[in-house]
Amino acid sequence: MHMSGESILVILLVGIVAGWLAGQIVRGTGFGLIGDLLVGILGALIGAWMLPRLGIQLGTGIIRAIVNSTIGAIVLLLVIRLVRGGASGRRGWR
Repeated sequence: MHMSGESILVILLVGIVAGWLAGQIVRGTGFGLIGDLLVGILGALIGAWMLPRLGIQLGTGIIRAIVNSTIGAIVLLLVIRLVRGGASGRRGWR
């Protein structure tokens, strides 16, 4: 599989946006720019896998990619929060 430079750039931009949005929605789990990028990219994979299996179709084009990635990143951040034991330390959910 060959990806053009533009495709990689779009994936990175969607990952940054999705990771940042997920970090804003799920407070207390921000990982900085690089961490948010990784969470967003992993979230894109999770969202692209999970949402079609649930029969959920949200938007089209780049909006769909951002929404799916953000939902996947939120799921990933919630799992990370559960594994780490709360938002920061032992404070738990707000």
